Amino acid sequence: MTGIASRSGRRRAALGATLLGAGACALVLGAGGASAAASGSTASPLAHAARTINLNDTGRLRETSHHGFHLNFQGTASGTIGGTIYIHLDVTSTNHTTAEINIYPSNGSLTGNGTASYRSNGGQATFSGTMSISRGTGTYAHAHASNLSFSGTIQRSNDATSVHVSGPLSY
Repeated sequence: MTGIASRSGRRRAALGATLLGAGACALVLGAGGASAAASGSTASPLAHAARTINLNDTGRLRETSHHGFHLNFQGTASGTIGGTIYIHLDVTSTNHTTAEINIYPSNGSLTGNGTASYRSNGGQATFSGTMSISRGTGTYAHAHASNLSFSGTIQRSNDATSVHVSGPLSY
């Protein structure tokens, strides 16, 4: 009888070890799944530490097209974030304009919108107001800013345009 008892005891011990091993495996898998969720691989992306810089950029542009009071400009921005810049300016009244601004530095892009007062005086028009950055890509994927200073001039004789943007940008 000792052989039977020892065989059944061994079976129980083996079954207990198997259950204990399965339980430990479930704990490890559960912890791995929890750490995977915490690391963002299965749930939301990892947290991104915000960085804030003070923009101080100037763009030199030329008119590429216009349709009535909708003016399109392209040029080069230099300063804090340099790159190709596009501005779509809509003169909405004799003294007001709205703008969409797209800047393409080498490592991403930024898109913003602005509103400004607009003055035309002989051969030159000026605008001055505020803009916000609503989205970005690449390095600037989490970019946002509001109440940036936005101003510029348009020379009517040759459509040469300059624009200046300044203020804090977080990304």
